[in-house]
Amino acid sequence: MKPLLLIDIDGPLNPYAAKAQRRPQGYTTHRMHPSGWTDTKPLRVWLNPGHGAELLALAEWYEPVWATTWKGEANRWIGPQLGLPELPFIDWPQMHGKAPRGTFWKTQYILEYAAGRPFAWIDDDITAMDHEWVDQHHLTAALLLNIDPRLGLLRPDFDALADWAAAL
Repeated sequence: MKPLLLIDIDGPLNPYAAKAQRRPQGYTTHRMHPSGWTDTKPLRVWLNPGHGAELLALAEWYEPVWATTWKGEANRWIGPQLGLPELPFIDWPQMHGKAPRGTFWKTQYILEYAAGRPFAWIDDDITAMDHEWVDQHHLTAALLLNIDPRLGLLRPDFDALADWAAAL
């Protein structure tokens, strides 16, 4: 069984924290209105079309899963823009709630979803507390990659994911 590749959108795929009027090189602008978006103005999302091919290449070693607040809407709004097939997603029991010992709210649910399977998780909110929690509560291999939300996924991130999976 392949390890899971748990993919957050905002930060890793959508570098939302980049300068507002300076779209990062290689990215295209999309206007989206997912159901959770309450603003009347569509959400601006920057996506790099090359990331789809990179993620598909990683599917040789991984089972990709959306690990995002977009949940299943990632398959409607994000996946098609990147040329990705429909992916399973984590249906968070609660979003933005209380988390154990200062961890990110997703961490506890990531471990529940992984259910003892090896996984790599890419997100922009991973901290040292999350690494510690995963080390203590997940008894198999895990790679947590904190992605700078000003830059999104970069070549070294894809290389690290491929190298880690190949070493399992």
